[in-house]
Amino acid sequence: MADETWLKIENPMFAFVSAFVDELARSGLTDVVVCPGSRSTPLAYGFAGNSKIKIWMEYDERSAGFFALGLAKATRRTVALVCTSGTAAANFMPAVVEAKMGRVPLIVITADRPAELRDNGAPQAIDQLKLYGSYAKWYAEMPLPEASNEMLRFARTQAGRAFGVANAAPAGPVHINQPFREPLTPPPIAGQPLLPESQRDPVAWAGRPNGQPYVELKQAPRRLHPAEIGPLSLTLKGIEKGLIIVGPQDDPSLALAVAGLAKKLGYPVLADPLSGLRAGPHDREYFISTYDAFLRDGRFTTGDDFAPEVILRFGAMPTAKPLLLFLKRFPNLPQFLVDGGDGWNEPTQLAQTVYHADPALFCQDLAASLPPKSFKSGWLRGWLECAHATAAALENALSNLPELFEGRVLASMADLLPDGSTLFVGNSMPVRDLDSFFAGSPKNIRLLCNRGANGIDGVVSSALGVAAAGQGPLVLVIGDLSTYHDLNGLLAAKLHQLNATIVILNNDGGGIFSFLPQAGFPHNFEQLFGTPHGLDFEPVMQMYGAKFDRIHDWPGFESALQTALQQDGLKVIEVPTNREHNVTMHRQMWAAVYQALAATGDKAVAR
Repeated sequence: MADETWLKIENPMFAFVSAFVDELARSGLTDVVVCPGSRSTPLAYGFAGNSKIKIWMEYDERSAGFFALGLAKATRRTVALVCTSGTAAANFMPAVVEAKMGRVPLIVITADRPAELRDNGAPQAIDQLKLYGSYAKWYAEMPLPEASNEMLRFARTQAGRAFGVANAAPAGPVHINQPFREPLTPPPIAGQPLLPESQRDPVAWAGRPNGQPYVELKQAPRRLHPAEIGPLSLTLKGIEKGLIIVGPQDDPSLALAVAGLAKKLGYPVLADPLSGLRAGPHDREYFISTYDAFLRDGRFTTGDDFAPEVILRFGAMPTAKPLLLFLKRFPNLPQFLVDGGDGWNEPTQLAQTVYHADPALFCQDLAASLPPKSFKSGWLRGWLECAHATAAALENALSNLPELFEGRVLASMADLLPDGSTLFVGNSMPVRDLDSFFAGSPKNIRLLCNRGANGIDGVVSSALGVAAAGQGPLVLVIGDLSTYHDLNGLLAAKLHQLNATIVILNNDGGGIFSFLPQAGFPHNFEQLFGTPHGLDFEPVMQMYGAKFDRIHDWPGFESALQTALQQDGLKVIEVPTNREHNVTMHRQMWAAVYQALAATGDKAVAR
C-alpha cells in the first residue's frame, strides 16, 4: 500500500477501506474530490492515507460533482467523488447525469447507513440503492466492511472493476454505495480483532507485488473487418457529393485521421467547435467551421445545389440547429454514423448504418482502402468557397460593430488566447456563439463545454475542475444566469489557489429566449423567460478573492483579458450587453453573410 500506517491500525473497517483505495490507486486513479461528512469518515481517512491519490476538498456536493467532472474532462482520466449519506449523495445527481451523457469517467462513492438504520426514520438516511438509476453505468452495493482474506480480495476486485467500467467505452460514471456502522474512526473496535499476520493472505492485505492491480478490465479497440470496409469503400468511392460531419467528441487522434479521410474522399468536413478539429496545428484545409452561419442562406434551406448524396458522421449531434434542419431536408440519403463503444448518438432518426468502431481507426482503415484524389471537385470547391466568403464577411461585420457584442467575445478568443490554453464555454448562447463565430486557429486551444445534457448548472465548477488540471491558461465564457446558478463553485478557486479567468456575458437574464418563438409573445415574456435579476456580481467575486473588472468597450475587453491572462488567481471580467441589441446584431451578422454569398454567384455553387 502507499502508506503502511493504515495496515497497522487494528480496525477491520479501515483494513477493508484501505484495500479498496489502494486498488483504485493501483488501477490508475490519481485524484479524488471529497466532501466533508461524518458517515464517510472511513473513506476520507482511507484516501488521505494513500499518497498516490490527491485529495481535492469541496464543501458543496453539487459543485463538487461538477468540479470532478471538469477535472476528468481536462485530464481524460477517471476521478473519484466521495460524500456522506443522505441528500449529500442526491446533490451529485446533476453531475452524474452530465457525466453519463457526456461520456466522462467518474467513480461516485457514497457512504450510507447500515441496513438497520434504513427506512425507519433514522437521521440522514435516504434510499441510496441505485440512486442514480440508468445514469450510472454500473452500480454496486458494498457489504459492511470485514477484514477477512476473502472480503479484502472482494474489495480489491470491486475497486478494479469500478475503475475499468468507468473507463470502458463509452466512458461514464459508476456508483459504489458503501454502508458503515459506527464507530467510524480508526482506533481498534472492541470484539473485532484483525486476523493474526500469520493467517493473512499477503495479496489480499498488501496487494499484488510490484504495484500491479489486483484485476484489470481490458478493452480491445473495435475495428471493422476488411469485409465491412470493402463494400463501404466501394460505395463512397462512387459518390462525389458527400459530407463528413464531426460533432462533440474528445479523441485527440481523430483530427489527423479525419483530415486524411477527407483528402481521399474529397469531402468537406463540418467541424463542431467541440469536435477537437477547429483548433490545432493539424491540416484544416477541408475543415469548415462557419457552416452555422451559411447554412441559414436560401441556397441551403431551399435550394438543391448543395444537396449531399451521402453523410458520414462522427461524435455526438453537433450544436448548430441550421445543420440539423439542413440534414432533415434529405431524410432518405445514406447516413453512416460511427460511434465508439456501445453508444447511440443518433437523435435525428436518419442514420442508415451505425458502426460501433473506434472512429480514428475507422478513418484510417477506410482511407487506406481508397485511391488518392489529385484534384478538388466542384462539390468540394463550392463548399469551401461558401466557408471562406462567410468567414471574411463575419470578420468584417464584427470589426465594424459600434457596441459590445457577445458573439465578438467568442470570435476574439482565436486571436487573444495563447497556445496551450483551454476555452470552456457555458450552454445556451455562449456555446452557440462559439459555434457561429470561432472560426478556428492553428494554435492548440482546447474547446470544452458540458454538452452532454446541455445544462447551465455547474458550469463554474466544471471550468475550475479543468483549471485544477494545470494544463495551461483557462478561460471560461459564461452567461449571467449560469454564473448565478453556481456561485458556490467559486470557492474551489480560493481553496485550491487556482488560476482561471471568467468572462461573464451579463445581459441581465436569459438571453437565448430572445431568439426563440416565445419572444414573439411579449405578454409576460420578461417575467417568465427574460427573467431579469439585477444582480451586481462584483461584491460576490470580491468575497471569493477574485479580481473584478467591468468593461464598457471593445479595447477595454481586449486589454482586460490580456492582463488577466498574465496574472495568477481568479480574475473575473464582466461584459455588460443588451438582450434586444444582441438579437439585432446577430441578424446583422447573418445579413452580411447572405450578402457575401450572393456576391460569390456561381463560384459558390457545388456542381
